[in-house]
Amino acid sequence: MSHPQTKQQITSPIAAQLEAWLKTHANQDIAGPMEAYMRNLFPFLGIKNPERTLLEREFWQYHGVPAGEELIACVEALWALPEREFQYTALNLLEKHVKKAEKEHIDLLEKLIVTNSWWDSVDTIAGKIVGKHLMRFPDLIPTYTEKWIRSDNMWLQRTAILFQLGYKERTNQELLFDYIRRTADSKEFFIRKAIGWALRQYSKVNEEAVRQFVAETPQLSGLSVREALKVVDKNKEE
Repeated sequence: MSHPQTKQQITSPIAAQLEAWLKTHANQDIAGPMEAYMRNLFPFLGIKNPERTLLEREFWQYHGVPAGEELIACVEALWALPEREFQYTALNLLEKHVKKAEKEHIDLLEKLIVTNSWWDSVDTIAGKIVGKHLMRFPDLIPTYTEKWIRSDNMWLQRTAILFQLGYKERTNQELLFDYIRRTADSKEFFIRKAIGWALRQYSKVNEEAVRQFVAETPQLSGLSVREALKVVDKNKEE
């Protein structure tokens, strides 16, 4: 499985300033364990999330949070940097911006899903950014999520399965179950896990539908079934 590191020159002045700011707080003693936890797929500065969040807040208070095209340029520049904390910072920016994002920003989100891909970035994009974006622009759902579920890219498929995680009663059950049926026989751990996670989340809203779906979908992996029924089985015990 490849995880390409994009290499491009930073074209965003604010991103360059932020890069320099965060690098002054790098800690190699912490970076090593962080890299090991992420299977050494990415280098780290060694700044844990709570500290990085405070540093970001301090930086934005001084410089101002970018908006519009400046924000997009900043996100893309940060994403191109090798250290993983810069991608986390980019995602935080996008989360803050999600209610103001333009419709066409879906193409940027798709690009981020397939670049420097791993569960930590993809799950944030899928559940917290793409999900909200598609809720604002539901006419994008048929085109983009269908393209993703048909893709041979595991991370796009995972996003198509997970984007409704926060939809609760607004979940499109037919769509969710359709995408799960079409990927149920996948051998990929991250697809099997996503299926279980999406079903478990939906079971909090419609337990009976999830029970029935699991019973009627024998091609689901054991992992998917166990994850899907965790809440349902707990309720049954009580």
